[in-house]
Amino acid sequence: MSQMTSNTRLLDWVEEVRELCGPDDVVWCDGSQEQFDLLADKLVAAGTLKKLNPAKRPNSYWAHSDPRDVARVESRTYICSRLESDAGPTNNWRNPEEMRKHMTELYSGSMAGRTLYVVPFSMGPVGSPFSMIGVELTDSPYVVLSMSIMAAVGQAVLDELGDRGDFVPCLHSVGQPIKPGEQDVPWPCDPDETVIAHFPESREIWSYGSGYGGNALLGKKCLALRIASAVARDEGWLAEHMLILKLTSPRGEVHYVAGAFPSACGKTNLAMLVPAVGGWKVETVGDDIAWMRFGEDGRLWAVNPEAGFFGVAPGTSQRTNPNALKTLTKNVIFTNTALTHDDDVWWEGLTDEVPEGLTTWKGEAYDPASGPAAHPNARFTVSAAQAPQIAQEWQRPEGVPISAILFGGRRASLIPLVSEAHSWEHGVFLGSIVASETTAAAEGSVGNLRRDPFAMLPFCGYNMGDYFAHWLATGARADVSKLPRIYLVNWFRKGSDGSFLWPGFGDNARVLAWIVDRLEGRVGAVETPFGRTPKLADLNTDGLSIEPSALEELCSVDRRLLVSECESIEEHFSTFGDHLPKELAHQLDQLREQLLEVVD
Repeated sequence: MSQMTSNTRLLDWVEEVRELCGPDDVVWCDGSQEQFDLLADKLVAAGTLKKLNPAKRPNSYWAHSDPRDVARVESRTYICSRLESDAGPTNNWRNPEEMRKHMTELYSGSMAGRTLYVVPFSMGPVGSPFSMIGVELTDSPYVVLSMSIMAAVGQAVLDELGDRGDFVPCLHSVGQPIKPGEQDVPWPCDPDETVIAHFPESREIWSYGSGYGGNALLGKKCLALRIASAVARDEGWLAEHMLILKLTSPRGEVHYVAGAFPSACGKTNLAMLVPAVGGWKVETVGDDIAWMRFGEDGRLWAVNPEAGFFGVAPGTSQRTNPNALKTLTKNVIFTNTALTHDDDVWWEGLTDEVPEGLTTWKGEAYDPASGPAAHPNARFTVSAAQAPQIAQEWQRPEGVPISAILFGGRRASLIPLVSEAHSWEHGVFLGSIVASETTAAAEGSVGNLRRDPFAMLPFCGYNMGDYFAHWLATGARADVSKLPRIYLVNWFRKGSDGSFLWPGFGDNARVLAWIVDRLEGRVGAVETPFGRTPKLADLNTDGLSIEPSALEELCSVDRRLLVSECESIEEHFSTFGDHLPKELAHQLDQLREQLLEVVD
């Protein structure tokens, strides 16, 4: 296909990459269904994709990757700022010139025998002042198909870009050239040399060696968070790893809520929540990323820059996320799930019974003794437009006004079910100390904490101490009365017998209902060291089988545990050295003072 733009910068860059990487052909992607189907057919013929049973899963495909290329590779992901201090202690840093030299050598001839695809994409609705345009050059048709689902792709993006418009260059190669006479493999990659590099000053992304997920779909975590967070810092907005949901009360009150949760903390399930309490309605604006700016009314407005869902399949079921299952009935790319005997997909948690005749994510006959049938990070890629609970305003160019921001981790003790921050500054403090406890089965001893501030630890494109300061500065220049209120939530509190005290899933709507009551000024609260928690009578438990003692424990703070928590927070803050804002140290001092008052 011939070029579809007269943008000189883009044309010159495509030619530069063509000369460096040496592809056999260059194809410009127009975002059409016809081109999608042609590429899908090509991948089916190559063995990369398998077409699923059209009677069960129309226009859907199954892929299984190289076992060495199954997830984001944080250890090989770099922030290449000019100064190492700008990357900060939580990022891997490499000198940008050294990284460019290293990766240029990797790219040299890397696309031989392959096609270079030009993928113009818009993160956010095309033409929205909130949106950013990127162009991904890739030698992976699997990436082209996935990007076509996850972002707006094609001619409309190039028309918006125009002759002189700016874009984020995103270069990607699987790193496995095809030599003359050599047969291609279904999933090409070069895991020994995988590198994902971000250049925040020049707004560029270079990725090599992986064909999977966030390593290769460069509009997602790479542009929408790592690069966008650096742009947001410079321009005065927020690029966040947050869901956005629309919440409508039985009274017809509408509130939009954003929420940041580390992995395995129920983020996608909350975004697609089916409320267990009557009269409430939850609709999805976005399940993963929120870009937030102040509107003319002084409120914080958010857009979801993505067009699709790239979700983890294992654990998704009728009980945990019925809306997700309804979304996945057609037009889906599944990767590394299991395959049933009649060419449908399956994963652990989907059903109680394991179907007979499964093929594993590795393409082998299933043997329970050999591990799970689906990879734990198996994914689905699907358009958000076909989700039954998608909010009608999910692609509104100006976004939606945010009433509340939630932070949550997985904590078996100490952290209450829900607490409201005293102020924006206190809310930033709560976001900065978000943590999840590891489990004995998977990640080490029970109770070990992994701090994941704002759920942004792997995704912040600059020094996280400066990121905290940016959040504080955002609040400082706002009308305090119009800022979203900030809440800390914890669905995972356990009792003395080790069982969860709160049912979670659809019953989390009860917590959202209390938050709305707080926003509308209908209920009071109880003061605790972590903020204001519900009066037990104000938390709707109608139809819920929960003991009053369990409810009281859910909303309590064990001040003995708080002593060690303060020590852990101090250790966490020390990581950031003199980049830690003084306000956060002050917030920690205040927490300790509350503790001393009780001890005295």
